[in-house]
Amino acid sequence: MMGIDPYSAPMTLLLLLINVLVSGYALFSDPSLIDRLGFRPQRIIQHKEYYRFITAGFVHVGIGHLAVNMLTLYFFGPALEPVLGGIGFLILYFGAELAAHALTFWFQRDNVQYNAVGASGAISGVVFAYCLFDPFAQIYLFFAIPMRIWLFAILYVGISIYAMKQAQEQGKVGGIAHEAHLGGALGGVLVTIALEPWVVQHLLGQIGL
Repeated sequence: MMGIDPYSAPMTLLLLLINVLVSGYALFSDPSLIDRLGFRPQRIIQHKEYYRFITAGFVHVGIGHLAVNMLTLYFFGPALEPVLGGIGFLILYFGAELAAHALTFWFQRDNVQYNAVGASGAISGVVFAYCLFDPFAQIYLFFAIPMRIWLFAILYVGISIYAMKQAQEQGKVGGIAHEAHLGGALGGVLVTIALEPWVVQHLLGQIGL
């Protein structure tokens, strides 16, 4: 993992800045933005507010939520952007976000109270895209626990699926979009393969097939 280099990863830097500025403004100056920009399927259906498929990814419910997403982007973005190129990285990021919200929309389209926010879908796509290139890379969870990235990715989605089921059973109606984690992961994989078809053969070689 590398830190951010504004010369080799300018789009990662731009996305970090936009997320921090928009989320910071929403959290400390105008909390109404969380409602106005968040992912609300009923608003999309009734008022054609399709912009929410994108804007929901730039507001967060708290500093911790924002920090986890931005730290993940900080470490994975600079590793991917030089491979995909700036435009390719943006296609990956927003493609994963759209896939994340599409799946969320499918599950929550009849939920009149649902409102979720966060870049988790896009970040999930970035993490899974990285797995295609280097599945056995080692990361340090919470900066202390060594873990292979493929295991981290599986646990990330597994926990998200469990959280989705728990939220549905408990009747929760918003906050962090756990459906987005799964949708973003799938979107990230498909977009990356579409951009770089050779990565499939590369991945098979990495795992010995």
